[in-house]
Amino acid sequence: MRRAARIVSVALITAGLVILADVAATLIWKEPLSAVYAQVRQSQAAGELDAVSDEFLADPDVAGLASADATVAQRARRLADLFERRLAGGEPIGRIRIPAIDADYVVIQGTEEADLELGPGHYPDTAIPGQGRTVAIAGHRTTYGAPFNRIDRVDVGDPIALEMPYGRFTYEVTSTRIVDPADTGIVRDIGRERLVLTSCHPLYSAAQRYAVFADLKRIDLAPPRA
Repeated sequence: MRRAARIVSVALITAGLVILADVAATLIWKEPLSAVYAQVRQSQAAGELDAVSDEFLADPDVAGLASADATVAQRARRLADLFERRLAGGEPIGRIRIPAIDADYVVIQGTEEADLELGPGHYPDTAIPGQGRTVAIAGHRTTYGAPFNRIDRVDVGDPIALEMPYGRFTYEVTSTRIVDPADTGIVRDIGRERLVLTSCHPLYSAAQRYAVFADLKRIDLAPPRA
């Protein structure tokens, strides 16, 4: 009996160590297996995004809109509307950069699980940069590269850039909030352009959502390509 009890104790201790090791690995390496997968897919998506950008900027219609006699905001909206027609689920649409947490990822169209395995995903029912409405992006915190792993360290005043084939849009964080997963109101339109980032909260739980809100501060349109 003592030997059996000792074997069970060793097994339980071993299982506990394995679980702790897995948690530690996830904290340090952002869940190793899915992180490697995400890194490979992000590299592929970056190449695809370059091709999408080249093709879009070479379009004669884009060249006409980019050089039109209008304000930067007006040209940005026209370019965004034109680009929106080309969007397809699971495809790269731009790049997000968050210097405060060293985040630099290709953004994928869609927020289905398969989309988020590739990188941060754009909520398809929200606007894209330049359209003057709410732009919303979701991302994992612990798996598949964990692009938003440290989203809770983003502070008010921090810049966030979204680089689209037609231009770079710089936002400034105005607030953060912890909300219920069912609270879809956080991505509603409010009459001006803003960026909303969302991710599960706390770590290893989907009980809540951590949301970052940022207002558009600058637009730098990309020059058309011949």
